[in-house]
Amino acid sequence: MTHTDTPWRTTILTLYPEMFPGPLGVSLSGDALTRGTWSLEARNIREHGLGRHRAVDDTPAGGGAGMVLRCDVLAAAIDAASPPDDPRPRLLMSPRGRPLTQARVRTLAEGPGALIVCGRFEGVDERVIAGRGLEEVSIGDYVLSGGEIAALVVLDACVRLLPGVMGKVQSGVEESFEGGLLEYPHYTRPRDWEGRAIPDVLSGGNHAAIARWRRDEAERLTAERRPDLAGARQAASRSITGPSRS
Repeated sequence: MTHTDTPWRTTILTLYPEMFPGPLGVSLSGDALTRGTWSLEARNIREHGLGRHRAVDDTPAGGGAGMVLRCDVLAAAIDAASPPDDPRPRLLMSPRGRPLTQARVRTLAEGPGALIVCGRFEGVDERVIAGRGLEEVSIGDYVLSGGEIAALVVLDACVRLLPGVMGKVQSGVEESFEGGLLEYPHYTRPRDWEGRAIPDVLSGGNHAAIARWRRDEAERLTAERRPDLAGARQAASRSITGPSRS
């Protein structure tokens, strides 16, 4: 499958389908949605709720505050939206999930799309996570009111990498977290502003020197602001080159 043959297809399971496409309906992602580069279907979990009031949650086993999304209701919603032969990964937005990385985003963007479950309340019944093979994904170490905003983050990060969405392919490569580095600083006109000038190297026309400067600045910023990334790069480099000899 290629994205030119089949659109990158997403299905969102949520209690608030009116939140989609939201900001993804404008700018580059909105244009790509209109062109059919990707598709978005937001489905209401409550359609599979129980009883006259379409109940989707219940009190937590063992007691405690809040409510929990029922496994039978959520499983029915997943089954209706994603048959067993659906090749798309099933994601559950969750603060306890694995942190979303640019590498994971790129893998998702290169695939057929995704089914994304947006939790609410205190969470979802653990049994449906295992029973329907949900991959828990986190966008950061904080708690939101629900998974919808997190799902929008995942979609935005993926859609911008789809072929034809951004103007230049290089735009998706020379950015923060690509290659394990934060992005280098950017400048544009005017040449001087409030006593601050564009670095001379960027105006000299020496493309090799510009590339070196950008690389050095990316490494400097990464070491200053994200030592965890810098350390991971160093560890990866050592594993590739092997231990140094004294």
